[in-house]
Amino acid sequence: MTGTGNTGRCGVCASRLVKNGRTAAGTQRWICKECGSSSVRRRPDRTRAAHLDAFVAWLMGNTTQHDVGPSARSFRRRHAWCWNVDPHVPITGEVYDEVQVDGTYLTGGWCLLLAIDAMTGTVIGWQWCDTEKSAAWVALLERIPAPRVVVTDGGSGLATALKTCWPDTPVQRCLVHVQRNVRRELTMRPRTDAGRALRAISLALTRIRTREQATAWEVRLHEWHQVYSDLINAKTYLRQAGARPSWARANATWWWTHDRLRK
Repeated sequence: MTGTGNTGRCGVCASRLVKNGRTAAGTQRWICKECGSSSVRRRPDRTRAAHLDAFVAWLMGNTTQHDVGPSARSFRRRHAWCWNVDPHVPITGEVYDEVQVDGTYLTGGWCLLLAIDAMTGTVIGWQWCDTEKSAAWVALLERIPAPRVVVTDGGSGLATALKTCWPDTPVQRCLVHVQRNVRRELTMRPRTDAGRALRAISLALTRIRTREQATAWEVRLHEWHQVYSDLINAKTYLRQAGARPSWARANATWWWTHDRLRK
């Protein structure tokens, strides 16, 4: 059946078609009064759109491939092409109030760099790479106009890219990442007085609401450095220890004694 207007024309004699009931599946059937040929209108574009919608719903939801059906094997065969769809995010030139940037590592050794509009949570750009290096960040940031402020996790390579692409944009370190990094190094229950005091200071970050509170927090952190300066600056030398710890450089002759606390 060839399509011209709402009715279409017969693929045999090119005469106009008229409706002729529906199939058992509910699809409109057409018939040619001239030659009697019966047909249905095929819309592979709509079929693929429906398959893509089902694929995205499965990918972003909590259903299994078997639930989408008719079986997990059929689902994988029918939707295999969906993995090759390359989403496109147009660059509109809009200047955003706040942009959040972060990188996430995926199975297979790939890293995905993301830029998100913090007001709506919408992804406004991304870049595939192997690691979070400056060149990869520049490839992402140079496509987006400089926002009024950017929030980062302090990842490697990003600082250089920000100076190159958005030199006048204020940078805000993500407070959640700060607390997460502190928890990784100190654990949730530090064993030393210095560790417990520093963890308490980090937890106070998300409770700051005024400029005065921010100033008081900086004073508190400065005082911590003064009290524990000898501890965080203590070094251990190879000639004294006799062996390097596993986390030290292979040829290191000394290392920070309280490395995790210093980080």
